[in-house]
Amino acid sequence: MKMQFVLHAAFAALASLGGLAAHAAYPDHPVRIIIPFPPGGTLDTVGRDLAQKLGEQTGQSFIIDNRAGGNGLIGAGLVTQAKPDGYTLLFNASTFITAPMTMKKPPYDVQKNFTPIAMVAKAPLAVSVNKNLPVTDVAGLLAYSKSHPGKLMFAVGSIGSAGHLGTELLKREGGLDYTVVPYRGTSPAFQDLIGGQIDGFIDPVLGALESYKGGLLKILAVTSARRLPNLPNVPTVAETIPGYEAYSWYGLWGPANMPAAVVEKINAEVNTALAKLKAKYTPLGVLLTPGSVADFVKFQSDDMARSKKIIAEGHIHVD
Repeated sequence: MKMQFVLHAAFAALASLGGLAAHAAYPDHPVRIIIPFPPGGTLDTVGRDLAQKLGEQTGQSFIIDNRAGGNGLIGAGLVTQAKPDGYTLLFNASTFITAPMTMKKPPYDVQKNFTPIAMVAKAPLAVSVNKNLPVTDVAGLLAYSKSHPGKLMFAVGSIGSAGHLGTELLKREGGLDYTVVPYRGTSPAFQDLIGGQIDGFIDPVLGALESYKGGLLKILAVTSARRLPNLPNVPTVAETIPGYEAYSWYGLWGPANMPAAVVEKINAEVNTALAKLKAKYTPLGVLLTPGSVADFVKFQSDDMARSKKIIAEGHIHVD
């Protein structure tokens, strides 16, 4: 009986060592990273650069798989169905946690159906307006809104996105009067902003930079706490509306119940990659945010509480 117990213990130890060895070898074949939005835009750009660095560091391919649709819900749903072995991951923006808050019956529970792996970046937003709108700063926008009640139209790239929350927050804290117009993605919103079909759009700075530098639109302000190094002459919204601050942020998740060793391995590789990408993204106004898994879990929880309040007060919901 004693010998049988010893044998069982030995086999269990060997199995455990085998599992650790398998985790240490991660990844030993290509990894799929689902981005639940179309190619293009800040999220996709950062995701592709991150995937390239992860591939270089590990010697395995990290393949971007764009699965657009349903305001990001389709791609996220695919990850919940994947095996929790680290070979199917989700790279997503903060819309991932806020969009379900706008629904009566959300298709997933962020905290139950996913494993947080790594915080990647915070993207300050730009308050962009059509170049022909007769305002040059946030104070001018507030004055124009009051003298032209109900005339202004601001786009949102997707319901419940950081840009949407930032738009509602500006509307409430600044006392602006404008109509919010939902779009299916940032590209058509920018096209209509430049074309004059809408007046304003609040979205990550990186997406507006090229058009801003080309004189196709105006950036009145950025939503970060401090001015950005790449736009030193563009004020923050907080310089006019004290306390205003808004970001889109990006993270990496996997299916629920991923092995802790794999999660920690991916987190470490992401942090290494972010250090290599810092020189590229700092001048673009994207703030890379390396940190531990625990840091990411806390950030996500805090942001969910803040976003829930904005969504409730702004009556943001999907009909």
